[in-house]
Amino acid sequence: MSDVETHTVCYLRDLLVTPSHADPEVTTFLTMWNYEEYWHGEALDAVLDVHDVPTGPEHTRALRKRLGRRDRVSPIVQSLLANILGPDFIATHMTWGAINEWCTHAGYSRFIAVEDNPLLTEILRRIAKQETRHIAFYNSQARRRLKGNPRAQRITRFALRNGWRIVGSGVMPEDDVRHLLTYLFGGPDGLAQARRIDAKIDTLPGQDGLHLVERQLIKYSIA
Repeated sequence: MSDVETHTVCYLRDLLVTPSHADPEVTTFLTMWNYEEYWHGEALDAVLDVHDVPTGPEHTRALRKRLGRRDRVSPIVQSLLANILGPDFIATHMTWGAINEWCTHAGYSRFIAVEDNPLLTEILRRIAKQETRHIAFYNSQARRRLKGNPRAQRITRFALRNGWRIVGSGVMPEDDVRHLLTYLFGGPDGLAQARRIDAKIDTLPGQDGLHLVERQLIKYSIA
């Protein structure tokens, strides 16, 4: 989770070459979002450091180097596709962000439920509280930009169905993703949480019936 939070600056890099960068409301939010996510990573790193788990600049460099050519090509590909789509891409960006934040918040909530360290619990609660603000922005923007816009709905639905993966799967090795999903979403309670997220996605204009999160659990043999 620390690695994903720390990688947010790379997501921001990719988004600043899309139509999202021209919307002042969105870029104001992204500035705050990137700042807060960075410090989420730093807080989690401080916990890991106490337990002698490698973190810091060298670890981050190794993480990004492992992504290889895909990481270098990603902003180019996203820029081309997004600018061809035009302003309707922003609806996809906001919807994608809302789903990722719902998953992240659910992950922190599950983490709080299964661990029993008072200090860690407080850290996670503070992080989750900030994530709720991110959810509020993405969710409200997604609904506004999708409502009454069939083209944006179709583009977003196609992108989600064919491209969306569980948060972190683009950064972490498959075994790590499976471990994370098993820890946070394993068992009946975890599956119920995943289905609650899918139910929220169903309420977004034109995005019902995708079952994105449950499909990811099935893909990694968690559900």
